[in-house]
Amino acid sequence: QVQLVESGGGLVQAGGSLRLSCAVSGHTFSSYVMGWFRQAPGKEREFVAAMRWSGSSTSYADSVKGRFTTSRDNAKNLVYLQMNSLKTEDTAVYYCAADQRRFGIATLRSGYDYWGQGTQVTVSS
Repeated sequence: QVQLVESGGGLVQAGGSLRLSCAVSGHTFSSYVMGWFRQAPGKEREFVAAMRWSGSSTSYADSVKGRFTTSRDNAKNLVYLQMNSLKTEDTAVYYCAADQRRFGIATLRSGYDYWGQGTQVTVSS
C-alpha cells in the first residue's frame, strides 16, 4: 500500500525558508511523478511543483519559480520541497502526491493517485 507522509511544516517569518519532506513507501517509485500541492483556507488545492522520480524533468507553478525547489533522496525514499524567500501568500497546507504516469508531469489535482495527509506552513509578516 502506497503511503506518503509529509513533515517539516511550521511557522516562519516572511523572507525565511523551510524544507518539507515527504516519506514514501509501499511501492517502487522509480517511474512515478512526485508532486507538491497546497491549499489555503477557502481556496482550491493548487499545484506547486513536481518532478519525475528519475529526476529527468521538473515543473513549477509560476508563483514559486525561482524560490522553491523539489528534489529527492533515492536512498532514503524522501522527496523534498525547499522553500526560500517565503511570502505570506505561501501560507497553506502543503500536500505531497504521487502519480503513476510514465510520461510527462501532471499539474492538475485529478492527475495524482496518492496523497499525503498534509503539513501546515504559516508565513508571518
